[in-house]
Amino acid sequence: MTAHDAAPTAPTVPSVPRRVLVTGGSRGIGAGIVGGFLRAGDRVVYTATSPRQAAPLPNASYLPCDLRDDAAASELVRAATGLLGGLDVIVHCAGVYPERPLTRMTTEAWDDVLAVNLRSAMTLVRESVPALTASGRGRVVLVSSITGPVTGIAGLTHYAASKAGLEGFMRAAALELAPLGITVNAIAPGTVMTDGLAALFTPAEIAALGQRIPAGRLGTPEDIAALAVFLAGEGASFITGQSVVVDGGQTRVE
Repeated sequence: MTAHDAAPTAPTVPSVPRRVLVTGGSRGIGAGIVGGFLRAGDRVVYTATSPRQAAPLPNASYLPCDLRDDAAASELVRAATGLLGGLDVIVHCAGVYPERPLTRMTTEAWDDVLAVNLRSAMTLVRESVPALTASGRGRVVLVSSITGPVTGIAGLTHYAASKAGLEGFMRAAALELAPLGITVNAIAPGTVMTDGLAALFTPAEIAALGQRIPAGRLGTPEDIAALAVFLAGEGASFITGQSVVVDGGQTRVE
């Protein structure tokens, strides 16, 4: 084989740790996403509503934040940017899903869910635009759900509306921020095995849930984290305005 036949060798590019803010990063899918970025060698600031929910993690800092408070959400971005010395990635994973039938829905209950799941996303992304633009590799990843954008669950009209709204926001924000070099995408998980799910169902019921999914199992936080880390990377620089369903085929069953 001559030199002309040899495959070209890609240049070695030094890996620069990303500076990442993850909301709702103390448990469940959010904790999995924090772990995914830490394993990739990145530096992470993550949030929870209570210090009791936060466990010490190497290369990660914790900031308390109640995302119902618009001023607190704005301050969170400033504080995280200061701790990290800039901001490359924001992952909005915080969410609430209290069950309430539509016939007993109150304006207060509706507004509370939309404040955390949807309105805070607007505040966080808006406030992070200067830092993400300065980064030169700005990434926004919004954790949505199949519930709302694809399917529905009785008793979760407020949650479904918030997640459908989140994806509409994502598509419009992607168009506005693309000229600034910022990508905006969403991940729509199916049923994922978390402590929260374990508290709601018996082991037998959880096993049955997994058997109904074509992949034969429930998702894991690590499944979602793998996509979040990819969407935050250079390999996803031409992907924006997209929602990616991660559900093992759950929504493809007739």
